[in-house]
Amino acid sequence: MGVLVAAVIVVGVLCLLDLLLTFGVIRRLREHTALLASGAGETIVFGLGLGAVPGAFAAVSTDGEVLTGPAGIRIAAFFSSSCSHCPRRVPTFIEYVRANHIARDEVLAVVTAAENESVPYADQLREVARVCVQSAGGDLAAAFQVIGYPAFCLLDTDGAIRSVGYDPAELAVPVAA
Repeated sequence: MGVLVAAVIVVGVLCLLDLLLTFGVIRRLREHTALLASGAGETIVFGLGLGAVPGAFAAVSTDGEVLTGPAGIRIAAFFSSSCSHCPRRVPTFIEYVRANHIARDEVLAVVTAAENESVPYADQLREVARVCVQSAGGDLAAAFQVIGYPAFCLLDTDGAIRSVGYDPAELAVPVAA
C-alpha cells in the first residue's frame, strides 16, 4: 500500500510540473505571436549587412526627377502596396524624418506596386521624400537587396548602411551631413 501511495504522489508531482511548464510555453507563444503581429523582432530587412554600400541605381521619381545613388541618400524607405504594416509605418516615417531634420533631397521612399495600381500614401511621402513607385523586383529594391516590407535604411555620409529596421523608431539617429 505504501508503494501505491508513493507512486500516486510521484505522478501528482510530475503532473503539476508538466502543468507549470505548459503554462510557461503558452505565455512565451503569446509573447511571440504579439511580436510577430507588431512586425517587430526581425532585423533582417536587407540582404546587405551593416557597413555595406548599396548598388548604384538610377530611377525616376513621381515628380519626374532623375535619382541616382546611393551617394547623397541619408535614409531610404521601402513600402509595398500589398503590405499590411506599411500604411501604419508611413506616419512614423514622416515623423522620424521631420524630427531629425533630414532634407527632402536626402530621403528616398520607394513604393512597390503593381502596374497602374494607385498608392494612397505616396502623396503623404512626397512631403518629406523623393518618391519612386516601382514594380516588384525593381532596380531600387535590387540595389538595396530588400527582403521584407516595410524596410528602413539609414546611410552614413559615405553611402554605407549604418542602421536598418522594420520601423523607423528602430533606426539610429542620423549623422549630420
